[in-house]
Amino acid sequence: MTETGGSTKRLTLGFSPCPNDTFIFHAMVHGLTPCGGLGFTERLEDVETLNQLALGSVLDVSKISYHLLGHILKDYQLLRSGGALGRGCGPLLVAREPLDPARLAGKRIALPGRYTTAALLLRLFAPQLTDFVYLPFDRIMTAVADGSLDAGVIIHESRFTYPSHGLVKVQDLGEWWEKETGHPIPLGGIAAKRSLGRETLLALEDGIARSVGHAFANPGSARGYIRAHSQEMSDEVCDAHIGLYVNDFTRALGNEGEAAVRYLLDRAAREGILPAPPEGLFAER
Repeated sequence: MTETGGSTKRLTLGFSPCPNDTFIFHAMVHGLTPCGGLGFTERLEDVETLNQLALGSVLDVSKISYHLLGHILKDYQLLRSGGALGRGCGPLLVAREPLDPARLAGKRIALPGRYTTAALLLRLFAPQLTDFVYLPFDRIMTAVADGSLDAGVIIHESRFTYPSHGLVKVQDLGEWWEKETGHPIPLGGIAAKRSLGRETLLALEDGIARSVGHAFANPGSARGYIRAHSQEMSDEVCDAHIGLYVNDFTRALGNEGEAAVRYLLDRAAREGILPAPPEGLFAER
């Protein structure tokens, strides 16, 4: 719910406790960079919880999976800053032993949420698969390692730690996407309610870009905030996580990033997974 206190308009803002998101939003939510006179009430949740909140139109502004974006465009628009999009950073399909990706039919596969981009990419990669189990992302490696499930799609810091669970990579879904389409992979973006109005949406875009810039210029500033929400990760894993998911596309999607997002939504619509995206994906400048 949007609140107005004095001259400050407060918005509810959802993002994940993962290092890339806390790195991105630290300066903005702590008032270290300007954001058009806006203030924020944070809500830190895992990405699939954020997806469900956005489905219910609960938050004013939220990190969401690009898969979900196709389902919420009636109420939300996409911001051009703050998202996770790039190359070499896609989800991985892992198993206990090497598997031929062409022989996955009949396998029980764990996915980190129904509306995650990881789930969408697997469906685009292997449309014949139907036996999915949805688990929190941090439970997938254990479920595959103990034999409860045949394989799983992992995201976030799991990209760096899966070998320690005795797992092997079956398919890098981001690598497949890049070779298949030529586009970088859109993983997650920042959605804001259309009802906030064009001026506020553009102020949010600018404010998030400034927050990212502050984080890059002052790399130690957000360390305590990042570590407070990633207590089980080492500094090295935190830094690797940020390095993988925060890049120039995070400051601004630009033409290349916008084209990648549109292509993902259009292709998923052609495959019957998402509804056709409406006009007005972004706020007009």
